[in-house]
Amino acid sequence: MINLAVIGCGYWGVNYVRLLHEIPRARLVCVCDSRPERMALMRQKFPLLSVTDSLDEVFDNRWVDAVVIATPAATHHALAVRALRSGKHVMVEKPMATSVEEAEEMAAAAADNNRVLMVGLTFLYNAGIRKLREMVSDPEFGTVYYLHCTRTNMGPVRHDVSAIWDLASHDLAICDYLLDQTPVWVQAQASTVLDHDLADIAFLTLGYPGNILANIHVSWVDPNKVREVVVVGSQRRVLLNDLNAGEPVRVFEKGICSTRIEPDSFGEFRLQVRDGDIISPRIAPSEPLRNQMEHFLDCILTDRPPISDGAVGLANVRALSAVEESLAKRGAQVEVRGYVSSHSPR
Repeated sequence: MINLAVIGCGYWGVNYVRLLHEIPRARLVCVCDSRPERMALMRQKFPLLSVTDSLDEVFDNRWVDAVVIATPAATHHALAVRALRSGKHVMVEKPMATSVEEAEEMAAAAADNNRVLMVGLTFLYNAGIRKLREMVSDPEFGTVYYLHCTRTNMGPVRHDVSAIWDLASHDLAICDYLLDQTPVWVQAQASTVLDHDLADIAFLTLGYPGNILANIHVSWVDPNKVREVVVVGSQRRVLLNDLNAGEPVRVFEKGICSTRIEPDSFGEFRLQVRDGDIISPRIAPSEPLRNQMEHFLDCILTDRPPISDGAVGLANVRALSAVEESLAKRGAQVEVRGYVSSHSPR
């Protein structure tokens, strides 16, 4: 049994509270929120749950093994570092932090205190994304040409971070996960259409090793809800439509590549087209957030790094920071500091 506390009972926090009540090997010790109305709601929904507005009660409680941090992004760094130094394992919502320096300190605090640090990049625990990774890793997929991700909806609009840090953080993590690499460079364009200072719409292009491109479009002002990931290779094209519960993944066994006419043709090529079936593999239904929490508990019990550990969260923040630099330079190509050519197997 692992004892946990949830800090932040807003939009996502209440989902963690619900899940931790349902998972048998988890025991929710308390929840913490500074807003009286959220505390009242927690008391109403969970009458037997200890509710507090004191962070000291959480961090000084020796019975709390781990904390879930679901607060505004600007608070993640301070809360996570304090929790790790208090000897707690940490699951922190994305984005991990709002600067590279803060993310580096969080990762270092986890290592120094031998605690599990996990970032809530929930789509890495999506069964469809896992299936895509399996397919892209298959030699029969061929050479990866490019990826295209679309994540649009009418809200919810956040007031602490832009649509880039809120939405594109997911797709950046997905691209890294599918390719087992991080981007070398990024280019970005964004627009603010609502009455605030945050980007509401963005188009990102990322360059990965091996001349692989990834394009990401995010918007929280589009009435058409889309959650799609496409990977195009020389032998296949795979599509994840996360809104299609019946057929979330489709495989198009079609591709095109160059092939030499003869071995001694001195570089002459012709195009070879492959036209095959369209397949919808069976994907067992599961709740990604539950998968994520179960994985967090597994990592605590087995002392192994999560799929979305501090290093993955840090890479995500580095890419997001490079996107912001590209925007400041009017869409110029910006190198991503500390890119990784391949991840360790997980």
